[in-house]
Amino acid sequence: MRLTVPLIRHVPLLLLLALPLAACGTAWDGRSTSLGAQRAQVDNSPEGLYAAGMEALERQQFARAVELFDTLEREHPQSTFATNARLMSAYGEYMRNRYTEAIGALDRFIQLNPSHRDIAYAHYLRALSLYEQINDSERDQRATEQAMAALQEVANRFPNTPYARDARLKMDLARDHLASREMVVGRFYQNRRLYGAAIGRFRRVVEEYQTTNHVPEALHRLTEAYLALGLVDEARRTASVLGHNYPGSPWYQDSYALLVDGAQPAEEHRPGFFSRSLSAVTFGLF
Repeated sequence: MRLTVPLIRHVPLLLLLALPLAACGTAWDGRSTSLGAQRAQVDNSPEGLYAAGMEALERQQFARAVELFDTLEREHPQSTFATNARLMSAYGEYMRNRYTEAIGALDRFIQLNPSHRDIAYAHYLRALSLYEQINDSERDQRATEQAMAALQEVANRFPNTPYARDARLKMDLARDHLASREMVVGRFYQNRRLYGAAIGRFRRVVEEYQTTNHVPEALHRLTEAYLALGLVDEARRTASVLGHNYPGSPWYQDSYALLVDGAQPAEEHRPGFFSRSLSAVTFGLF
């Protein structure tokens, strides 16, 4: 789910400015394929290691960048570059899709440097590392819930930053993902005629994920389930809510067809459409 944006756009400008010009001459020239040989060519000073690590990031040599930043932190822990190196190492792990390692490094950075100038970016990168682990809607959604909580923290703590704006966008996408999961489980129960369990899932979508595009279907599925249980008044009220809020939705057309004799469902095929034969009377009043 990573956005396809240029590499350096992920990196805070302040960290790029921390790179001294004098160190640029130590960068790897790309001719050696051995990490050991590359390491021997690098100036072992904090400035040299940091410069080489930043160049490796720009070349998308993420494993090498992580090695250089970790070496800097290990060999020069008191250097002014060591703190930034910890953050950039986490970024390198993120770009390698090693999200657990990235989160571990970011947790340490946040704990040790709560007032760092790039603390907002650290929280944002941690949230992204969780967001990238969101599974498809057929699987357990604990990762989605964790990502939502981390994104919400970014939005709350750093509301006027670009990180907060992107966090809010990703929260909307994650919320839609959670609603999709509820629909998958609800349909599973409904197909097995476990209508009480299905109703619980569909109501959760309607009540907790009102801004997602799954609400019209959830209302229709509730109408189906209520009719299956003989709760005609509940079905009529639910269909009325659907019609009021989504009058042009094919899901409303389907619900209307369940409750009104002679009405036709939407032409689009919708698996699980409630059988008209279960209703022997016209309910009307729409």
